[in-house]
Amino acid sequence: MPLRGLLLALGDPIVDVAAAPAGLDVQVDNVLIMDPEDRTEVRAGDLVLLIGARGGSARRLVRSIAERGATAVAVKGGPPHDREEAPARGRPRIGGDDLAPLRAEAQEAGITLLVVRPEVRWDRFQAVCQGIVDDARLLDGGDVGEADGDLFSMAQTIAQLTGGLVSIEDSASRVLAYSSGAEVDELRRLSVLGRRGPESYLALLREWGVFATLRAGEEVVRIDEHPDLGIRRRLAVGIHAGDRPLGAIWVQEGSRPLAEHAEEALLGAARTTALQMIRQRTRASAGLRLREDLLSSLLEGRIDAAALADTVEVRSDRAALVVAFALDGEEGGERADRPERELRRRRFIDLVSVHTAAYRRSSLVTELNGRVYVLLPDLIHDHGGPERSVVTLSGKIVEAARGALGSRVRAAVGSPVGRLADVPESRQEADRVLEAMRGDADREVATIDDVRSRVLIRETLARLREDPSLRDPRVDRLVEYDRGGGSELVRSLSAYLEEFGDARAAADRLHIHPNTLRYRVRRAAEISGIDLSDPGERLFTQLQLMMERDRPAK
Repeated sequence: MPLRGLLLALGDPIVDVAAAPAGLDVQVDNVLIMDPEDRTEVRAGDLVLLIGARGGSARRLVRSIAERGATAVAVKGGPPHDREEAPARGRPRIGGDDLAPLRAEAQEAGITLLVVRPEVRWDRFQAVCQGIVDDARLLDGGDVGEADGDLFSMAQTIAQLTGGLVSIEDSASRVLAYSSGAEVDELRRLSVLGRRGPESYLALLREWGVFATLRAGEEVVRIDEHPDLGIRRRLAVGIHAGDRPLGAIWVQEGSRPLAEHAEEALLGAARTTALQMIRQRTRASAGLRLREDLLSSLLEGRIDAAALADTVEVRSDRAALVVAFALDGEEGGERADRPERELRRRRFIDLVSVHTAAYRRSSLVTELNGRVYVLLPDLIHDHGGPERSVVTLSGKIVEAARGALGSRVRAAVGSPVGRLADVPESRQEADRVLEAMRGDADREVATIDDVRSRVLIRETLARLREDPSLRDPRVDRLVEYDRGGGSELVRSLSAYLEEFGDARAAADRLHIHPNTLRYRVRRAAEISGIDLSDPGERLFTQLQLMMERDRPAK
């Protein structure tokens, strides 16, 4: 079976693709465990699970396995997370220092390199993989996977974006999912109750040419209100997988007009819903999950970009960028019922997917550590740079999320990188920008240019915190004096330095008299011994006072 099918069938992300020089459609016929001390026979089509080798020995074995025609080689990676797989068992793992040269060796040798999570037992992994390969052989090579997907969540998201009542139907006009709402017309009531549109109305739609238009492409169809038939105004769009029609999304207008950008949202929703319908209709549905897992691995720098490019058919030599979204409460452990949080998180991911699919068909969305990341590949530089249009897109998503979920969202747009392999750099920059936006209630979307000074100051302060030798004991003396006597010298000196020595401006900030401010500054200098006439001492004092101000309360 193809290696791609094996990865799909494994489901959970227990394997990372570190190198895939021949893509993921290479054939796997057998799975075996190889110990360097044993003389295991390797044949063409084998997936070899390599245990007990590190460094130069591992690189030589990978080269040898490739020369004998094997399809792929798997190694253990990273520190162990399970006592059962602790190092005391005598099986060394490939760490960060070993992986880069091993990946280069596999790339040059033309063999796929897989990295298995350290908590997975080799014997169980081999048994599961071999069972999948054997089952696929019995099914004549068919893909193995499991169906999932939440069309009802998607219907609710589309309803929020369009301002209407939504139903999702398959190509036979059977209702698969629908949004909640009270302002239903007779057609919607009969469709939901009967799980299919009434035949009399379906005949009218065929007569009007609606179904022909929906099957033909992505055009949004407008259907006027027909009070005599009990039918309110509607929008509809076809759902397609390539040239194959899968169904349609219908939006009924209620007592209020549909949203201004309802048609644009509907177009993006059709493209995203197509993926979910495919997941529900075929056992190859795990493909979407594989794409998400590969994207997550690429963002974390754990796989070769070629593996993702091969799977999602994007060009690895084109510019790309990453947008990071943070939904309030998803990063810091908001207290809420788990089902409620999971539904909100899923709806947010759906919302982001709908908007980005409308912007660019090849966009990819995944979640990592409570943040949602969007990869926008195949960018072509325009006059203002791709960031400008992506900032606009991000603003629309933030506004839509605020309306649909009632939560604040921050969006950070990473800078474009020249090729897919450098995408982790764009992701890291987006993360830096998001961190700098914390506590800024006025800024919802930003690029590095918007918050560069805040990013650099924040990271400089982090370095100062990490190294106690960089602290000025005179500032510590002043902080301790304030704590012991309840004075306001630190706060006053901070305001004075931030206002470039303008005593009046600093006093206005603190709502005190300028003479009081001047007295406190002189007193702070006397107690600490800091020479405020020295520019260097002023600069470093201000940095250390900022670090003290941002210190978490005990």
